[in-house]
Order: sequence, then structure tokens, then C-alpha cells
Amino acid sequence: MKIVAVLLGSLSRKSINASLAKALEKLAAPALAFDYLDIASLPHYNNDLWDNPPEAVTRFKAQVSAADAVLIVMPEINRSFPAVIKNALDWGSRPWGQSSWLGKPVSLVGMTPGTSGTAPGQGHLRTILPLFDLIVMGQPEVYLNFKPGLIDDHFEITDDTTRGFLEGYLAKFAAFIDHHGARDLAIAAAAE
Repeated sequence: MKIVAVLLGSLSRKSINASLAKALEKLAAPALAFDYLDIASLPHYNNDLWDNPPEAVTRFKAQVSAADAVLIVMPEINRSFPAVIKNALDWGSRPWGQSSWLGKPVSLVGMTPGTSGTAPGQGHLRTILPLFDLIVMGQPEVYLNFKPGLIDDHFEITDDTTRGFLEGYLAKFAAFIDHHGARDLAIAAAAE
């Protein structure tokens, strides 16, 4: 079983993206275990805080480091990605030389009531993820259009076509993690 650190880009109690993450978690089990990171408790990035890093930051970095991969589940905000995601990426990348992101496979998914299905926001985020040395899965892209009832109260996907697509996506993500995780183990072994 691979551990996937989940960054949820919505802080709303009624987040449709939180429902999507929980539905994906059910579909992915037992191959992938989701570890939801508390990015809401991270303070705004401030380099001065490394003198005495907040417990929320050290816990976050430890969870990222322990994960085999990262899944970003996000809405779109003003044609971009949520600031809470950028803040988490910044904390994970520092202090200099101690990034928790190095070589981790990452995938992005999102859902919105709008017809663009988070495509512009994900596209914007994809341009910076390689700078963190995250290995971005290119396909399939998951930009879902939210419709009431698509995810029920038990986090089941009610539409057969959507469920089938998401099962295929998760199988590809698991294979992507296996492929890049093995590469990272070989690099680590060679460095010893």
C-alpha cells in the first residue's frame, strides 16, 4: 500500500472537493492510503519562523516526507489555484536544502460547478510544480464539473461513467507512483 499525502485546496466545511477526495479515497483502497494534511493550520510563510518552527510546520513536513506521493485536490479561484496550496508548497520546500517534495510523484484533481472544471487553475499550478522537484503526472487530467448527486452522502460516485473514469485514473496514478518510487529508491541507494 502506498501512502498519498492529500492537499485539499478548499477550507470550506461544505467543500465539494473534500467530497471528491473522500470518494477517490474509497475507490483507491486498498492500493492507496490517503493521509489528509492539515494545511489550514500552517501560518503564512515567513522565513523568520525557521528559528523556532511552529509544530504545524514540522508535522506537515514529516507527513510529506513519509508519503510515497502527493495528491492535490483543489477548486479553482479566479482562474488560478488556491493560496493555501501555494503556502503549503512553500513550507514544504524550505529551509533551503531540506525540501520535503524532492522527487515525489504528484497528481492534481478538482471539481467545480463551472464548466471549466478547474482546468485553468490546475494549468497554472502545473507550471510551478516542477520547480519543487515534484514529478507531475500528465494524463489523465481530472477536471470534473460538479452536479448535485454526483457524490452521495457515503462518498460513492453515482454516475457509472464518472466512476469508471476515476477508477482508471487511480489505477494510472498508482502505477505512476510505483514507477517513480522505484526510481527514487535506486537514486537513494546509489547516493549511499
